[in-house]
Amino acid sequence: MAQRFGGKYSPTQAPKGAGPRNVFHGKRRSRVGARANFLFMAALPLLPRAFNSDPVGLALSLLAFGALVLSAWLTREGLKAEEAWAARKVARRPAFPRKIFGAVLMGLGLFLAGFTPGGSLIESLIYGGFGTGLHLLAFGLDPMKDKGMEGIDAFQQDRVARAVDEAERHLADMLSAIRRAGDRALELRVEQFQTTAREMFRTIEEDPRDLTGARKYLGVYLLGARDAAIKFADFYSRTRDARARADFENLLNDLEENFAARTREMLLDDRTDLDVEIEVLRDRLQREGVHA
Repeated sequence: MAQRFGGKYSPTQAPKGAGPRNVFHGKRRSRVGARANFLFMAALPLLPRAFNSDPVGLALSLLAFGALVLSAWLTREGLKAEEAWAARKVARRPAFPRKIFGAVLMGLGLFLAGFTPGGSLIESLIYGGFGTGLHLLAFGLDPMKDKGMEGIDAFQQDRVARAVDEAERHLADMLSAIRRAGDRALELRVEQFQTTAREMFRTIEEDPRDLTGARKYLGVYLLGARDAAIKFADFYSRTRDARARADFENLLNDLEENFAARTREMLLDDRTDLDVEIEVLRDRLQREGVHA
């Protein structure tokens, strides 16, 4: 009887220890790309112009260059903050509206560039107004309201936000360390673990009561994983020891399985709470004489 082939390198079979989700699960195409980076290059023509002008033109051109570069940086950081806000089901709006200030600085930079000796005030105002308006059309506004915060204790949510931010820093340090090792397969494996860990983060954000039971995962376990990744990267980059690589990959497998299992437990607890609420409501309706 014919038997379907499958093995370690079969594309239809998941590798040992792999989670149910791939590294691209839940991710969106990043908007922090060519458009935002092009804003930095748009300011470069002001430099040769500045050093071919009189002192007033030099000062105005350099101020315009600084305003445009700062606008580009604020815009890029604003796009990153917006993506982080959009990735979470529960999130506070950015405390500082970076994209709006970037648009204002864009208009200011173009106003100063147009107001160099020989330019008129009206033309400069037109340049500045168009620059601000086109920037807002191209990149939009910053998120102006909180998301998913209705009915959630603000104090508890702040505790969760601090714990998740710390856990995200551990994940980022972990990936940075593995990149030093120069092993692309291990980078993908760490990114896969990050996806599993962030599923736990999103679950805790939706129900802050889960933080108490998961605090050691966000703190102790991720801190230990970060330290192990740093030591492994330093050792592996020098020795290329296959046994050390296998041990570290087994550690990632164990971490991923434990994080996934804990996330499932939290979801089951949420389902139990939901069933209790439904039963209580049904009993109350029956006592008041309301029947289906």
